Amino acid sequence: MSDSISIKWRLAGYLLFCALLLIFPYILNNDYLLNKYGRYLVFGILSASLSFSWGYTGILNLGQAVSFGLGSYAMAMALKLRTIPIQTGAGGLPDFMVWNNVNALPWFWEPFHSYTFAVFAGVAIPMLLAFVLGWFMFRGRITGVFVAIITLAMLVVINLIIIDQQKYTGGFNGITDLSTFTAFGVSFDAYSTSTYYLVAGTLCVVLLGGLAITRTKLGLILQAIRDDENRVRYFGYDVAAYQNFAFTLSAGVAGFAGMLYTLMMEFASPTFLSVPLSLSIVIWCAVGGRASLLGAAIGAILVTGVQGNLSESPTFLDTWMLIMGAIFIIVVLFLPNGLISLAEKATRLVRRKTAGKESLPSVAGTAIATFDSKRVREG
Repeated sequence: MSDSISIKWRLAGYLLFCALLLIFPYILNNDYLLNKYGRYLVFGILSASLSFSWGYTGILNLGQAVSFGLGSYAMAMALKLRTIPIQTGAGGLPDFMVWNNVNALPWFWEPFHSYTFAVFAGVAIPMLLAFVLGWFMFRGRITGVFVAIITLAMLVVINLIIIDQQKYTGGFNGITDLSTFTAFGVSFDAYSTSTYYLVAGTLCVVLLGGLAITRTKLGLILQAIRDDENRVRYFGYDVAAYQNFAFTLSAGVAGFAGMLYTLMMEFASPTFLSVPLSLSIVIWCAVGGRASLLGAAIGAILVTGVQGNLSESPTFLDTWMLIMGAIFIIVVLFLPNGLISLAEKATRLVRRKTAGKESLPSVAGTAIATFDSKRVREG
């Protein structure tokens, strides 16, 4: 009964958050700010993707920006092939290829004439890369800090490849001067309401879909692996397969977020798959609450929003980084479970006053007990 009530409160919070996102354009009525806040929502999707692998499965991926960047470049390549740059080579080559004396469009660029392929590649390539890497890591029972180091190394290598292959990727400049994405007769301009709703709708689907997964037996096993993977292994489950599933799905969501970010920014850059961004994702997730998809998304939106407003203010131009650092320290010291723990405490207080029942059980640490009890009931 207590767990059922907990689900209702959590679902109500998710639905309320999604409703606020959908009515936001009617409140704001400013295209520039709509684009600005839409970018924050993309970061919310990215942070929620890490929450699924880190907060629910215990896999700290310090290379999450790899999937984000690859998705961004996949969309940028498709949009670049639809522009009419000032300088073009034979067959309408992208301008940066002309400047680097490339005479023909590379074979791996050809499929990106299709939007369908570009969207597929933006999700499939990060998932394939994550699956292959995860296969070797988790089958080898590599865990903890070693996974973090390996994923961080992968990030650095791919970032260097993107920068080094300037004639094919644009190098440090990235891919710029993109056309507008159009699908089903709808033009998704960076500053349009349709693009904002595409981003907001994606975030809602990710949050509600992720919540649904975490409430299934699959989700319970993932959380049990996070708490004690050896015990789950003793029950006969293929722990590596479950870990790889979470790792791969997280990469796919991050790749789709990267494509959305290209639509919002109108360019792709190697900074989209850089170490600072990847570490920032971890911070957003930790500040919001890594054991909650909603908490991780809110953490990303709040941190990037505050950071953006402080850095643009003349008053805090030289001190905004110190202020952000102070905020991070305060949250880590006094809210180790993230900002979402405040909502959980408020929910407990309301339940005590209205129903006079025991407080909500903590999310962390309960998966193993629930998992064990279900195993006993199943015989």
